[in-house]
Amino acid sequence: MLNDFFNIFLPQGCLILFIFVQLILGMFLSPRFYKYSRFISIFGISISAILLSTVQTEPQYFGFRNAVMSDSYTLLFHFLILLCGFFVVLLTKNLIKTFKQNAYTFQALILTALLGGMSIVSSNDFLTLLISIELMAFPTYFIIASSKGYYSKEASFKYLITSAVSTGIFLFGVSYLYGITSSFNFSEIYETMLESEPSLLYSFAGIMIVLGIISKLSVFPFANWVIDVYKGSETSVLAFLSTIPKIAVFGILCRLLVFPLSYSFELSFAIAIIALITALWANTYAIRERNVKAILACSTSANASYMLLVASLVSVYNLSTVIFYLLCYVIMNLAVFGFLNITEYNKIGFDIDDFKYLFHTNHGLCLAYSLCIIGLAGFPITSGFVSKIYLFSAIANSGLIFLPFLLALLLLTVVALFYYLKLIMPMFEKSDLSAKVLEALYSQKFVLFITAIVTVIIGIYPEKLIELCRFIAYNI
Repeated sequence: MLNDFFNIFLPQGCLILFIFVQLILGMFLSPRFYKYSRFISIFGISISAILLSTVQTEPQYFGFRNAVMSDSYTLLFHFLILLCGFFVVLLTKNLIKTFKQNAYTFQALILTALLGGMSIVSSNDFLTLLISIELMAFPTYFIIASSKGYYSKEASFKYLITSAVSTGIFLFGVSYLYGITSSFNFSEIYETMLESEPSLLYSFAGIMIVLGIISKLSVFPFANWVIDVYKGSETSVLAFLSTIPKIAVFGILCRLLVFPLSYSFELSFAIAIIALITALWANTYAIRERNVKAILACSTSANASYMLLVASLVSVYNLSTVIFYLLCYVIMNLAVFGFLNITEYNKIGFDIDDFKYLFHTNHGLCLAYSLCIIGLAGFPITSGFVSKIYLFSAIANSGLIFLPFLLALLLLTVVALFYYLKLIMPMFEKSDLSAKVLEALYSQKFVLFITAIVTVIIGIYPEKLIELCRFIAYNI
């Protein structure tokens, strides 16, 4: 067991250590030292990222009685989770001012959620996966409820109810799959199904399992909560919600579709239908919205549905597409919520009209924000353009049966241009009125500008990153 710990679990062990450090300091330190909680989290995440170099990936390593595994695929997703966690912690400076005495507890919750996300990606059996999902979900309830006011508590409760229902559906599917294969282990289930004929019950179990997992992606039929959760949460919390759970869920979902659930065509078709319905709902709902957070909630659902559709059409090329799209998406989302974190810091509202004329007094900040919004829309010179071209080509190469899905997504992407442009056009309007000059913390500027620059760099020169994603997908 000690050998397993040093070969596979050292980065997660580091996070566990810093979680206890945060909790202990929260009990004994005075509230006036709340600022140090953020630096401790940043330090802990950085050390954990460095310790990823100690994880064995070649060949694949299975540890703790084959309950967890490690390879280049999990290593990439662990790095993405830690990177997003690093940026999210940077954005929490303004939030922890509001509850100084609980700042250490709040940072411990973020680290726990990161630990849960990493454990999800490493899972190699359904029991470990269930525990990991709950390990990520439980602190998320409190993170959402951390903002003052009624709406954040309502958002947390809705997220709790949705998660409870999805967990029940997930366990329902796992119980049927266990009845068919007599195993919870991914590798053993794959080998068992390799020697037997897939049944309709197997497909039903797979659909239930996937439905339970993708609830974290805010897709149909669990999309109703996402608008209220986004409206009721603070922007740094939204930066967390829109990135880390998405990375963890797609990390394990792709592995499930490649191994234990790979023998069901019905599952792939069901996922494709769910993705298309979600894309249709999200893009049409966003058109009539005027709240920036609500529009970005719809954007989150829409982009998750695009990736979900491609992930269901399992192939090395399609999996590399999902990885590349996910990476580009989380970077652009961090930039967007970095800018909203700045506007929230300056007490600017979240109606579209509240952003009027801002460009004329805040050129750099608004330009970086606009670049990432048009990136989410899929405009050239951004990573969003390259990732959407890559995504559409993956669907086109999947066979004529999925051509209607491709045409529908192309149409919905054009529809999405309307609400993405709606987010940035008011900033460029001319007026005799002087807009407010935005004050920004160094950490906020760092997150916004770094992610915006990376978005443009990937958009101009994506080849190396695409090659890396193909290598990772090939070695899943």
